[in-house]
Amino acid sequence: MRGALLMCLAMAAFTFGDAAIKATGGDLPLSQLLVIRGVLASAALFAMAWYFKGLRLALPRRDWLLIALRGISEAAAAYFFLTALLAMPLANVTALLQMLPLTVTLGGAIVFREAVGWRRWTAIAIGFCGMLLIVRPGTEGFTAASVYALCAVLAVTVRDLVTRRISAAAPSLTVTLVSSIMVTVFAAGWSFGQDWVALTPRLTGLVLLATTFIIGAYLCSVMVMRVGEVSFVAPFRYTGLVWALILGFVIFGEWPEPLTLIGAAIIVATGVFSLLREARLKRRVRKPLAPRQP
Repeated sequence: MRGALLMCLAMAAFTFGDAAIKATGGDLPLSQLLVIRGVLASAALFAMAWYFKGLRLALPRRDWLLIALRGISEAAAAYFFLTALLAMPLANVTALLQMLPLTVTLGGAIVFREAVGWRRWTAIAIGFCGMLLIVRPGTEGFTAASVYALCAVLAVTVRDLVTRRISAAAPSLTVTLVSSIMVTVFAAGWSFGQDWVALTPRLTGLVLLATTFIIGAYLCSVMVMRVGEVSFVAPFRYTGLVWALILGFVIFGEWPEPLTLIGAAIIVATGVFSLLREARLKRRVRKPLAPRQP
């Protein structure tokens, strides 16, 4: 239960941080925002890695290549997600990201030839139908921001698939720290040739708020892995969608259309099923065989 509470806190912190970024309204160049947030978050992650003894640089070359690829995927995800976030309702973007358990399962089956039974294939197909209800291609609601949101889902899927291939020798905090640094370097390079905007008290407060929330989210995420059974706490990641609905309505006056809510409910239901099904299969594989009777 402590792990479930920490997962809920992590999802709430991530969503509150997204809301703070959305509240900037595009008044701050995205590259500048990512640089400021990245520097502060990377410093906090370094301190966390040092405190939890999760900083290790002597890693196999294969791990470093995978960590670099993960960082590139993370940078792409940050760009696409935040670009979509500034143009779309908070709940819509958050709902699309809930596709991850399904897209990661799909990617694992296609790329790594992982075994996927008919139940999870069915869940993936139904989940994608829910996604179509949210983006509704061919209608006025399907915009460039919708494409950015889908690209963010793709980038995060690649990130998570790569993360699965990193060996246990690489601590999660080291992997997260390197990714944060790479996103910051990407944003710094992107900012060249762009004019930085002078920070007003309002923008300063929002950027600091977004950074504080993302640091808190990272901390809770690390603690979840230390105290919670992953298969039990994983479904609680969907509480972020509840916060997105609340914050979108209270702060931005947004409320999704009925079809969007139906699509989000379908995605959550199929995602939870996929997570629970995968956890059950892993337990079955790990369960030791009963000794034979003489």
